[in-house]
Amino acid sequence: MSGTAITKVDGTAVYVKGNDIDTDRIIPARFLKCVTFDELGPSLFYDERFDADGQSKGHVLDDPKHKGASILISDANFGCGSSREHAPQAIQKFGFKAVIAESFAEIFHGNCTTLGIPCVMMQKADRTRLGELIAADPEADVVIDVENLKVICANTIFDVTMKESAREAFLAATYDPLDTLLAQRRGIDETAKRLGYA
Repeated sequence: MSGTAITKVDGTAVYVKGNDIDTDRIIPARFLKCVTFDELGPSLFYDERFDADGQSKGHVLDDPKHKGASILISDANFGCGSSREHAPQAIQKFGFKAVIAESFAEIFHGNCTTLGIPCVMMQKADRTRLGELIAADPEADVVIDVENLKVICANTIFDVTMKESAREAFLAATYDPLDTLLAQRRGIDETAKRLGYA
C-alpha cells in the first residue's frame, strides 16, 4: 500500500555493473515458486552470487562494505527480459529502495513504480563518478531527490531524469494502483448499490 509521498530516498549505495541485466539474472526462474514475495530477498542475483554448491563467488552485493545498502546502481537497459514482477520484488525484499541506471526496461520500470521503488536515469560519465565516490567511501550517503531530479553524494550533485508520470505518482502518493482504488471504496460501494450489485 502506498499512501505516502516519496520525495527523497537516501542511504548507502552499491554498484552492480553491467548492461542488459535481465530479470532472470535478477531472480532466477526456479525461485518463482515461492509462496510469498518475502522469500525472494536472499535469492536476488543468486546465480551471480553463489556457485552450484551455494558458496559465495564474492559478488559485490555480498561485500561487507556494502551491507545494508539501500540504493542499487547499474547500467543500461536494466531489468530487460521477461516481465516477471518477482524481479523488483526481490530487489525490494533485499532492502533496496531505489535504482539508478542509464535506462530501464519498460515493464520492469512500471513494476518498480507500483512497489514504490523510484527508478532514476543517470548518464554514464556521472554513474562512473558516483561509483568512484562510493568505492572511496562505501558509507557515503547517497540522496535521490525525486522532486528536483538530483542525486547528491559527497558534496557532488548529479542530474538525473525519470518518467514524469512516475515522478508525479511518487510525489502525489498515487504510485500504488490498489491503494488508489481502495481510497475510493465509498464511491465504489455507492456505485455498486446504484447498479444493483450490492
